[in-house]
Amino acid sequence: MTKRAILSVFDKHGVTELGTELVAMDWQLIASGGTAKALRAVGLPVTDVAELTGAPEMLGGRVKTLHPTIHGGILARDNDSDRADLTANNIEFIDMVVCNLYPFEETVAQPNVSLADAIEQIDIGGVTLLRAAAKNFARVTVVCDSADYATLLSQLQQNNQIDTQTRQQLAVKAFAHTRDYDTAITAYLSQQ
Repeated sequence: MTKRAILSVFDKHGVTELGTELVAMDWQLIASGGTAKALRAVGLPVTDVAELTGAPEMLGGRVKTLHPTIHGGILARDNDSDRADLTANNIEFIDMVVCNLYPFEETVAQPNVSLADAIEQIDIGGVTLLRAAAKNFARVTVVCDSADYATLLSQLQQNNQIDTQTRQQLAVKAFAHTRDYDTAITAYLSQQ
């Protein structure tokens, strides 16, 4: 069965190299807007999120990955009941989520940033992707930091999988990342 990874990154550092290696290992890539464009620019085959879901990006890009086809594929456990639900709804497993978030802290650190500009840098879909994948680390690998790409690729090249301990460590990192992100948003909005 083909493994599938969804990539949705604001900071695209290293993502094309990661995508290249995943494709070389027969992974299918799914990506949103700018990430899909970056992967295609280096000749990689990629399925757009909108193609997969049948729903276009909308609200100026605010809604891209928030869809049952995406989150069902991420949150499904490897059991008969969940596989039956996926089959009934024509959804496939998603095995890896590579996501980093809009630069909220960097934005609000700028002098004279407006509240409206700060609000636009509050990531919703990315946080949801990270939390869903981290919750299901028993089956799904979540990566929120490009510094972890090398470890990820090393394990895949050696074992054709990511071990449970690494998946759990990456899940903890993702939960810490979303916690810190929400803390920064809370602090900023509390001062307004």
